[in-house]
Amino acid sequence: MDITDIRIRKVAADGKLKAYVTVTFDDCFVVHNVKVIEGKNGAFIAMPSRKTKTGEYKDVAHPINSDFRGHLQAIILEEYEKVEDEAGGEMMPGADNQAGEDDTAS
Repeated sequence: MDITDIRIRKVAADGKLKAYVTVTFDDCFVVHNVKVIEGKNGAFIAMPSRKTKTGEYKDVAHPINSDFRGHLQAIILEEYEKVEDEAGGEMMPGADNQAGEDDTAS
């Protein structure tokens, strides 16, 4: 399975959430709302999730093995760094409004 497109939407610099990512696989399957999060040991990705009635978050889509997850994370973070370098750390226009893409919807 090839990653054929990655789109990075940076969010406001405050907080740990740095960007939302859309990943296209084989030009035929897309996953929205992958998150780039800055942790204490560096950036990592979080797969799209939704909040259950019990308040727990469950992934909507995710890799089923650690090899592919590592591959996906490496590619996404590489693209994120390119966007970060090109934008000089500035947020991209429109990236602060994620209305309709809230992962916390029940």
